[in-house]
Amino acid sequence: MNLLNYKVENRIATVSINRPPANALATELLKELNEVVDKIENDADVKVVILHGEGRFFSAGADIKEFTQVQTIDQGSSMSSYGQRVFERIEGLKKPVIAAIHGAALGGGLELAMSCHIRLVAKKTKLGLPELTLGLIPGFGGTQRLARYVGYQKAAEMMLTSEPITGEEAVRCGLALRCYEVEEQLLEGAKELAEKIANKSAIAIGYALESLSYVKDIKFQEGVAKEADLFGRIFMSEDTKEGINAFIEKRKPNFQDR
Repeated sequence: MNLLNYKVENRIATVSINRPPANALATELLKELNEVVDKIENDADVKVVILHGEGRFFSAGADIKEFTQVQTIDQGSSMSSYGQRVFERIEGLKKPVIAAIHGAALGGGLELAMSCHIRLVAKKTKLGLPELTLGLIPGFGGTQRLARYVGYQKAAEMMLTSEPITGEEAVRCGLALRCYEVEEQLLEGAKELAEKIANKSAIAIGYALESLSYVKDIKFQEGVAKEADLFGRIFMSEDTKEGINAFIEKRKPNFQDR
């Protein structure tokens, strides 16, 4: 694997995103992530998973340059649906996945983190869904999962303003479980939690997660399907093209509302 590092020690698998400088979620990385899920599912030695990012960030978002290649509604919707399926597989694992989030988890990076069962953050971590700055909307399940964790109003504020929140605020609003003062404590905290879980029966762990999955409203699947549809449609707008080009050119977008 080129973009993910994978190792297993003491029944704990550590998956590290290694795509500098921002660990952007390119299609190639999502495919590798899907392969890692296969490996985790079939590895009897793995009871718990820790997911984190190498370098400065957990993941600062999707690979925006890939967005310039979307020419049709179907291409946009397919891109969205694929990311949704991969993240749904992570959330559906019968082995808990702990996201250790430092630096930034933005856009697709936060959507990936939200598909994990538990999120731990560093105090200065930035978490947000800034897609509207590009004239886009979240497309990897973010519109559905964020509201589930932080409530409708907070989710609306975060998406509509594109302003990120800190690790401390993420804990206060229910997006993260625990906040660490410095980044160096984050992975240690994740390992301590993983070790506590790994001492339990794998069968009991799996059944507990399966039971917890029923708190998801049946409308979740309808919601992500609509999200993928709208994600594809918005690529046809002039504002989306302007937003993507502005990001690549490092300038402020000039939206015309069309």
